[in-house]
Amino acid sequence: MRLRDLLEMGELGLVLLSGEHALDRPIRWVYLTELVETGRYLSGNELVLTGLIGPQLRERPEDLVDDLVDAGATALGVGLSEHDEVPARVREACARRGLPLLEVSRELSFGAISELVTRRLTTERAAGLATVLGRHRRLIASVAEGSGLESVFKVTQAELGRACWVLSPTGRVVVGPGQDPPDARRLAAEYLTAARLPQVVMGGPEGPRTLLPINSRAAHRVAGWFLACEGELADLPDEVRESAHELAALAALERARLEEGQKVERRLLGELLDPALTEPAEIGARMRTCGLDPARPFVAVACALGDAYGTDTAEGVEVLRELMPEATAVTAIEGEAVTVVRAEDGVQGLVERLREAAVLLEAGLVRERLTVGVSGPATGPSMLRGAVEEARHTRRLAAARRAGRAHVVTSDEIHSHALLLATVPDGVRRSFRERLLRPLQDYDSEHNSDLVATLAAFLDHSGSWNKCAAALHLHVNTLRYRIRRVEELTGRDLSTLEDRVDFFLALRAM
Repeated sequence: MRLRDLLEMGELGLVLLSGEHALDRPIRWVYLTELVETGRYLSGNELVLTGLIGPQLRERPEDLVDDLVDAGATALGVGLSEHDEVPARVREACARRGLPLLEVSRELSFGAISELVTRRLTTERAAGLATVLGRHRRLIASVAEGSGLESVFKVTQAELGRACWVLSPTGRVVVGPGQDPPDARRLAAEYLTAARLPQVVMGGPEGPRTLLPINSRAAHRVAGWFLACEGELADLPDEVRESAHELAALAALERARLEEGQKVERRLLGELLDPALTEPAEIGARMRTCGLDPARPFVAVACALGDAYGTDTAEGVEVLRELMPEATAVTAIEGEAVTVVRAEDGVQGLVERLREAAVLLEAGLVRERLTVGVSGPATGPSMLRGAVEEARHTRRLAAARRAGRAHVVTSDEIHSHALLLATVPDGVRRSFRERLLRPLQDYDSEHNSDLVATLAAFLDHSGSWNKCAAALHLHVNTLRYRIRRVEELTGRDLSTLEDRVDFFLALRAM
């Protein structure tokens, strides 16, 4: 019920003294008072009636007006049982604070007003309940038919009377009324950084938007969806506002249904990437089952979302699925989300899109890091496993060597020897490094010398005695002595390419 509806009840004979701008304010209830401090008993949108009989009200009527405005009252009605007209002080206070003021004639009792308003509100709420029940039936029918969110939207749009969209954290429209919101990315950024949800977003040329969470198995916002509605839902009646929350809940159910349906594709991709699968013919057949043509270029992508305490594989899978909606399936391998997609158009466009999306998601990362590794393009069943390992090792190197919250790295950006070392098991790398460098490290520790640093500088200068000596501020003879000690302690010959390569890799093995 609106204030306008109350004034249109001719049998009441109410006179509006001020507040023409607020005729559409809702009336939730009627409250009678003779106290100045009435706001503590209100919860908002009440019509407050008073006869200004109490001594405090006679002395300080302005305080009552201020208290009602702060409490969110809809309007103040003043009865003329004790007055010939509404006091000027009350008129001035209501006009100053923008509180609608009604004059109630001496012949009209507050009880009659309360009874009529209560009857009207009861009728409206009964009609609202019937509407809610009808909507529930239609929504349940849509869900039972499995017709998806599009059908559910058709049911709820009319109820809300405004456009709504289900959006992903990168601003991708999952479902909507047909026209995408022009501020989708801004809304996604607001969703990722909001202190709490629901939240009303202001400031855009399109007007306010209300953001509601879509709760799913994904706990982190960068792996979730949200609902964006035009306007402020708080302005709507309770039964209509409930439609938006129902829509968010049904979107969560639809997402869960989609995730359940993706289990088969995920299992097939996991079987395809199983190291036990080695026969090219069988790999090719399974690639075709997963929507990949073995004769055409493909690329592997690995992703991880986590913090210092580890990674969340399930949310990593959801994030990679969001980053690459064109992927037929995303699976998990040892804590990493992995997928393989067609790459007929090369890798550059795919990487640019991934980086753009990662920048958007970075706003929602606080303690977590998002790292993505992309392999080079490959063709043929025999190259599949290598592409996946290349993507995974590239991602790990990016996580270990790059600061920041979000990174998308390609194998081309990683030095070839670094990528080679990444493919070697940790234990083998440590053993290789220890065997070559331990004698030098022990000698340096015992004699307070710099043989390891001298060796590194010598290799960095490609074995040039003069350049290396100048860089270390040493005499060439001193440098020759140190290198000779390195060769004596390790049994290697630094004049040969093979031994130089071994030392070079040992110094860079993590």
